[in-house]
Amino acid sequence: MKTSTKSTSDFIRNWVIAGAALCVGGFYASHAQAQPCAFDQTVVSGDFGTVRFAVEVADDAGERAQGLMHREQMSRFSGMLFVYERPGRAAFWMKNTLIPLDMLFVDVRGVVTRIHENAVPLDLTAIEGGDAVFAVLEINGGLAAQLGLQAGDTLRHPAFGPDAAAPCDP
Repeated sequence: MKTSTKSTSDFIRNWVIAGAALCVGGFYASHAQAQPCAFDQTVVSGDFGTVRFAVEVADDAGERAQGLMHREQMSRFSGMLFVYERPGRAAFWMKNTLIPLDMLFVDVRGVVTRIHENAVPLDLTAIEGGDAVFAVLEINGGLAAQLGLQAGDTLRHPAFGPDAAAPCDP
């Protein structure tokens, strides 16, 4: 059986790239877990591993209304964490929002209940999050799928308090 040089070299190149991605992913996962909770960061954990996002927190009506409007770009592992006073119905739209976003709808314990992927910039269609939404994490569009984020993952942030599914260290 003859093996072509091209297929063998492609296999080796892909194997090296995959190994490097696993090493980097492992670094992010271990680095994210070793850091304490901070108001300007949230850690998302699930079957995919762990990832840390630098976040701006929108925890009052004015900040939530402004959101990520008029931004032309956002760093890869950045986002905005919208936090409400109590769980309730939440719906978002993309008015004046110039970049596609993924929205992670989260309950009071920090558990992701729904993900809306690739919200369309400038679209006025309501994006429903559900009836018991306590927080919403907006990240760059397409990143949730790329990282393997899904409903059931947990967020670690001081806003979720001591009864969180993934509480902050005391």
